[in-house]
Amino acid sequence: MSEYDYDDNPTADVNDNKFDRIAIEKSIRSILSAIGEDPEREGLVKTPERIYRMYGELFSGYSQDPEALVNNAIFTVQYDEMVLVRDIEFYSMCEHHMLPFVGRAHVAYIPNGKVLGLSKIPRIVDMYARRLQVQERMTRQIADFLRDLLHPQGVAVVIEAMHLCSTMRGVKKHSSKMTTSAMHGAFRANLATRQEFLDNISRASAPLHV
Repeated sequence: MSEYDYDDNPTADVNDNKFDRIAIEKSIRSILSAIGEDPEREGLVKTPERIYRMYGELFSGYSQDPEALVNNAIFTVQYDEMVLVRDIEFYSMCEHHMLPFVGRAHVAYIPNGKVLGLSKIPRIVDMYARRLQVQERMTRQIADFLRDLLHPQGVAVVIEAMHLCSTMRGVKKHSSKMTTSAMHGAFRANLATRQEFLDNISRASAPLHV
């Protein structure tokens, strides 16, 4: 049997992982020992290395360059109605307990002569999701980034998520969801514009599950 799990690629993303491999693997071994496990037993001997590789993916947002991510995909277009990308799935890690929270982001803006390439909005969501986060800050970061990048007439972001820190521990409320929002420009100042956005994202979509 391979020393790696079926979904582990021993060479994947190692060169892109900027984290301190020695420190991470040493820390994971210490944690395993501290909870009474044997870091040298068969099922755990490669766990520190797996976690190092996993962190390179889960926390890749720290090393992403926003300018490279956008890659000049800003275009001059005469369009001044709402642009909405809804149901953007994301996975992030709560900074309080280092447990996942999983959800959807809905992102809208009203152009002011410039539009952003469609694929860039989910990439922006991922850039902020792939780091230790709290949902409130992540929501604001996405909205602020788009405001500063495009200088649009308005930006709106709503995020809905389920947090494992409150489903598998603590209060253990398995169906609870958290919703956060951030509004700039026309979405904050104009009730009709804000309501149009909220009506659009409230239309039926599949229930959110972890």
